[in-house]
Amino acid sequence: MNLHELPMIIFTVVAQLCVGMFLMLGVIQLWLAARADDRTADRLTTPILYLIGPVLVFGLVASMFHMNDVTHTLNVFRHVGSSWLSREIVFGVGFAGLGFVFAAMQWFKIAAFRVRQAVAALAALFGIALIVSMSMIYASLPTVPAWNTWVVPFQFFMTAIVLGSAGVTMSLVLMTLVRQRPAKVAPVKVPVRNSADPNAGKTWKDTLGLTANKREINAPATADEWRWTVSIIRLCAALAALAAVGVLISYIAHLQNLAMNPEPAAAVSAAVFTGAFFWVRLILVGVGAVAVGFVAYKMADDDALARPVPLATWVTAGFVVLLVAELMGRSLHYDSQQLIGIG
Repeated sequence: MNLHELPMIIFTVVAQLCVGMFLMLGVIQLWLAARADDRTADRLTTPILYLIGPVLVFGLVASMFHMNDVTHTLNVFRHVGSSWLSREIVFGVGFAGLGFVFAAMQWFKIAAFRVRQAVAALAALFGIALIVSMSMIYASLPTVPAWNTWVVPFQFFMTAIVLGSAGVTMSLVLMTLVRQRPAKVAPVKVPVRNSADPNAGKTWKDTLGLTANKREINAPATADEWRWTVSIIRLCAALAALAAVGVLISYIAHLQNLAMNPEPAAAVSAAVFTGAFFWVRLILVGVGAVAVGFVAYKMADDDALARPVPLATWVTAGFVVLLVAELMGRSLHYDSQQLIGIG
């Protein structure tokens, strides 16, 4: 593992995970809204949305440590018109900010459902632009043969699809598992104020929406919601498996391009993709794709609602394996950096 580039390894993989999950949730919500009611769409997507924000913040914070002096962070905004790095930060902050606004609108049910979807669509565009920007930082460098190729943006987007699909699959199953636990009967609260007052008995948790949202999020999953969940799991599992296959195929094209490049730097970079670390990465991609793709697809059925633990175990293990594989792949990406003229 390339420890020197660890902040960027974490940031790029985590950011792509978050964008991938956000895009998948957006597609799922639109699909459900056209076939089910708005409440079902929100119940199956909104709780997962709240997980993305803290994870993305973690990735953004990690990226700052790559600058050595974090006080220089604001300098990247000076060259948005000419620097892919500046665009990456702008779109990253924009995606995080719009995602926060959308999450707040969902939490407090601000504006109509379609208005909230419009905000989500804008956030999704910023997320796509973020991945384009971060990939072009490397793909636009003609002095690094291993990076100056279409394979870099392709693999970055495949990471978003693989981890985004696997992450949504895992979150859906774990969310259902939590909702199926025995409910605790809370004691009845007696208002301490005049019952004619609409705010009688209200606490700060009620004001912030914690009580209502907790009740809605933890309400047991219905058979109808599980049927929709099964369809979503199968879709995400298939996408994760196909994207993983795309990653494996892209390495063949990448090694062929490096082999045909006359620059000695290309040969040095190609050697990175021949060691045990590289082969372990490929094996983990395959294992994770099987766990999330094939096994989850087969295990996800209407009867699994009554016994979600085996399915939850498989998809969680598959997601962890795929996450490790993508972190290893990103480490190989940075290991392959070899400048033309420097041997």
